[in-house]
Amino acid sequence: MSLKPILFLIISIISLSQIHAQHTYAFFGSFNRDKDTEGLYVYELDTLSGKLSKVTSFTGMLNPSFLTVSPNGKYVFACTESKTKNGGSVSSFAFDPEKKSLTLISRQKSGGENPVYLTVHQNGKWLVNGNYTKGSVSVYPVSENGQIQPYVQNFQFSEGSVNQDRQQQAHIHATVFSPDSNYLFLPDLGADKIRAYLFESENSQPLQTADIPFTSTVPGSGPRHLIFHPNGKFAYCIEEMGGAVSVYSYENGKLNNLQRIHTHSEKYKDDFESSDIHISPDGRFLYASNRGNENNIAIFSILDDGTLKTVGYQSTKGKHPRVFNLDPDGKFLMATNAGTGTVAVFRRNPETGLLKKVGRKIKIKNVSCVEIRRY
Repeated sequence: MSLKPILFLIISIISLSQIHAQHTYAFFGSFNRDKDTEGLYVYELDTLSGKLSKVTSFTGMLNPSFLTVSPNGKYVFACTESKTKNGGSVSSFAFDPEKKSLTLISRQKSGGENPVYLTVHQNGKWLVNGNYTKGSVSVYPVSENGQIQPYVQNFQFSEGSVNQDRQQQAHIHATVFSPDSNYLFLPDLGADKIRAYLFESENSQPLQTADIPFTSTVPGSGPRHLIFHPNGKFAYCIEEMGGAVSVYSYENGKLNNLQRIHTHSEKYKDDFESSDIHISPDGRFLYASNRGNENNIAIFSILDDGTLKTVGYQSTKGKHPRVFNLDPDGKFLMATNAGTGTVAVFRRNPETGLLKKVGRKIKIKNVSCVEIRRY
């Protein structure tokens, strides 16, 4: 036997063992209301069956409403003390996939009541938090060991919009970097604006005024979450109060409206509570969650020009699907049903985009969010 086939065999065995050694973890937060109960949970996803198995949890943290993971996967950042009067904080945890442990590292004040969304710059050195109540954004340096430093910028917004019950003032609901991380976008549910800032990561105060400081949305629509297409050419904003997704072309900090399409079916024409939005890794399908009376995931195909075409709807098998997510391969979608305290896993058909429930639902009281990462 020649040397080449032997080398090929060895490389193949090593590659297969590396693939087999990979693990996919789902991180869940909850509105636990009591810091003496579990608030953060880590489960392992079986990427063949879709089954979730509990790995660890963390007690001692109040209302972790939203989570994100650092680019290197070492750290988990959480909005904490959400929905806590005169409270609000952001916290960091170290996750060790070998020891399967979650350890608190640091906590800082959120710079505003009710933190609801966190994002990390691609270089891992900056954390940006959005505060819903009295709308503001805070920017934090992050040390190499995952320690969150006190915020260096905190911008407060004031103006509201047309709905006097819900839009008397600004409500920042997300903090989202552009694909190149040179801009930061802030959907403001209270002001019906998608605010924009330059983000100069080498500056000690990175947020700078952008040439186009905001994009207006339909009055009363309540922009909530924003996501960019994998090709970087399109952006999609889900509108909580309007029950719609607005589609934009994107280039160098500028959003140009292309389409606005309802997330709800004809059966539901009132009580809109659209919530979260994600795109499959292949860029072919967009998913949007509806709460209220619907409690489902709206499924859209993404056309070549970036616009959307409705494919169908999938019940989340629970109530109030606040946040959902896709695994890195796009094989599975996990929906967190905060109202029923359950997590449902769906297998995704890559050709049709449709979803099919797999396995048994897991129970997490008042589950608020999910972040999925492969190690």
